[in-house]
Amino acid sequence: MPGTSPLDRRTLRAETLIVLALSLGANAVSALISFIGSVTKPGALKNQAATLVGSQAPGRPWLDLAWQLFDVAVALVPVALVAHLLTREGVGLRAIGFDLRRPRFDLTRGAVIAAGIGGTGLALYLGARAAGFNLTVVPESLPAVWWRIPVLILAAVQNAVLEEVIVLGYLLRRLDQLGWGTGATLAASALLRGSYHLYQGLGGFVGNMAMGVIFVLLYRRWGRVGPMAAAHALIDTVAFVGYALLAGKVGWLPT
Repeated sequence: MPGTSPLDRRTLRAETLIVLALSLGANAVSALISFIGSVTKPGALKNQAATLVGSQAPGRPWLDLAWQLFDVAVALVPVALVAHLLTREGVGLRAIGFDLRRPRFDLTRGAVIAAGIGGTGLALYLGARAAGFNLTVVPESLPAVWWRIPVLILAAVQNAVLEEVIVLGYLLRRLDQLGWGTGATLAASALLRGSYHLYQGLGGFVGNMAMGVIFVLLYRRWGRVGPMAAAHALIDTVAFVGYALLAGKVGWLPT
């Protein structure tokens, strides 16, 4: 960043590492440990399960609901931190295009992206699992109670906001300010996105890294996180709710 002093650069570097350590960077380390545990465990990967949204208090639905809402709220704290840091910088979340200025633009392009990536991602997952490179992903295992679908939608939105604000908007902005090249920032963002999905197996890693490349290219083109956040929320909503409605009823969906 022109005019930035060495101290400023050190501050930006430290700030970025702290934000990642409090959020998806820590998730990446956790996913790596989980993956090592899975590949060193006896039996094929496809015979092991990775549950994305699971019950926190089986048999106690109201307590379970409290835990689900708590988890969603806590997961969004790093987003609040990023909003604070960008506001202190004098730009706010508007600088990364996470605002309500262009809702139609964000939603329509998000829907198109979701339609293109969703089917491809499902095919990649099924292929990777069949080849023995992926665990069986269980999108949800919540009890069949009234709040099941709303919580799944909340979880999908939470995933989208957390990942796109931090891995797409915030990280790319900070790496740009630190003088990283376009290729390096793309690689860093995509690799981070793939790494915190490694707990699903190599298919989850490769598929999400590829999605990360696409998202970075679109973000560079449009200058807005909004469309990718909308796409991510739609993809996860379809995965979570679709699994809740179809699991055990169709033969092609692993359970």
